[in-house]
Amino acid sequence: MKTVADYVRTIPDFPEPGIMFRDVTTVLQDPDGFKLAIDEMQKALEGLDFDVIAGTESRGFIFGTPLAYNLHKPFVLVRKKGKLPAETVEMEYDLEYGSAVIEMHKDSIQPGQKVVLVDDLIATGGTMEAAAKLVEKLGGEVVKMLFLMELEGLEGRKKLAKYDVASVVSYPGK
Repeated sequence: MKTVADYVRTIPDFPEPGIMFRDVTTVLQDPDGFKLAIDEMQKALEGLDFDVIAGTESRGFIFGTPLAYNLHKPFVLVRKKGKLPAETVEMEYDLEYGSAVIEMHKDSIQPGQKVVLVDDLIATGGTMEAAAKLVEKLGGEVVKMLFLMELEGLEGRKKLAKYDVASVVSYPGK
């Protein structure tokens, strides 16, 4: 029986020497791989009490929306600055070289709602930490952070230590 890791293509030395790039496109291009990925992520949510699934741009949308659909939950977009049409709240966070800003609609999370944040990959944890701060700024509570893949060597879990973090596939190194 195949695992999600069997569907992930690894490309050595991309984008620079020494990096093992974990390519999620091969999971998405295979109907069995994509179904397995969603099924495994959904298993990680079994028994969890939550109200909303929020996904970060853009692969968090790909994995979060089928989960929201399957579980009959609303889906909230966490987008790059300037992409949402209504009134927003924003959060700036640091990147390796510079910074970025993400936004959510001001009315997307109601005070007291329990939120699951979804993305394809946990690396350094910066984007997801910023997304959690946005949820909290709106009065929501992050009850889980869910990723398809994790790069353990980048220690994103340390940055997200105060949250319940789960990943389907973990890779050592970067």
